[in-house]
Amino acid sequence: MQEYFDRYIKYLVAERNASPHTLANYRREIAEFMAFAQEQGIESWQRVTPALLRQWLALLHSLGYAKASVARRVSELRAFYTYLHSRDLVEANPVNAISSPKLPQRLPRPLSAEEVQALLAAPDLSTPQGQRDRAMLELLYAGGLRVSELLALDVGSVDLAQGEVRVLGKGDKERITLIGKPAVTALRAYLGDGRMQLLAAGASGSRRVEALFLNRFGTRLSVSMFTRTLGDYAVEAGIEHAVTPHMLRHSFATHMLDGGADLRSVQELLGHESLGTTQIYTQVSQSHLRDTVLNAHPRARKQTEK
Repeated sequence: MQEYFDRYIKYLVAERNASPHTLANYRREIAEFMAFAQEQGIESWQRVTPALLRQWLALLHSLGYAKASVARRVSELRAFYTYLHSRDLVEANPVNAISSPKLPQRLPRPLSAEEVQALLAAPDLSTPQGQRDRAMLELLYAGGLRVSELLALDVGSVDLAQGEVRVLGKGDKERITLIGKPAVTALRAYLGDGRMQLLAAGASGSRRVEALFLNRFGTRLSVSMFTRTLGDYAVEAGIEHAVTPHMLRHSFATHMLDGGADLRSVQELLGHESLGTTQIYTQVSQSHLRDTVLNAHPRARKQTEK
């Protein structure tokens, strides 16, 4: 069993370009199931049955595992068996005979347009860090980027003349995202002043640095540092709930749909492989419209006040 498992991990690295986080989960959690199977006298992946899998699920539930955690393990094991079956290493995928726990669908929480404007206005543009932070916030919201994509950008990734940013997304898939005038203006100010100051003040000195967004040491800014900074700006902007970098991506998608953008365009701009992943934002948009009707329409308002 270990041999096939090792081959699968190599496949994830070489062909699927899996992230370190994904690899860590697969290594740990599939190995946990393998140990469970071996305790039941199973010595090959071919001998794993749906009945054994249900026994395993029952054990996870009895140990108090959350539904999301159990569902993730089922998904990982199903993907592993899909790999084994595609290479004729097993005759069938037994995981297809069991069901994952049903999870409640959680709609992403977008910021309101007013909250976004307050957040964008929070950085102090008289400092290089403030110029950098304004450019990052504008870019996250204007392009719907993931924070990892934002901080991986190099100077050469940005075409200010065309208002385009070349983004390297999940699985090293490249896409072009478009940005408007406010983001272009913020990036131009940062590149012309703030970034040069951060580069000069940092340990890199005059050495060529490709990273677009720099910390005070003149090196690439980290996700954790940006996340903490964003939280501080949210407080300063008077936003009374926690704000994460991904909320700006949610806000981009929801506000685009509210403004009349078609789903396919939003899917392409977000870099989603599946249209189904993007469709969740239509529910957020419809929820917003429903709240608007209930609050504004006199007949709807009267019904809710009964």
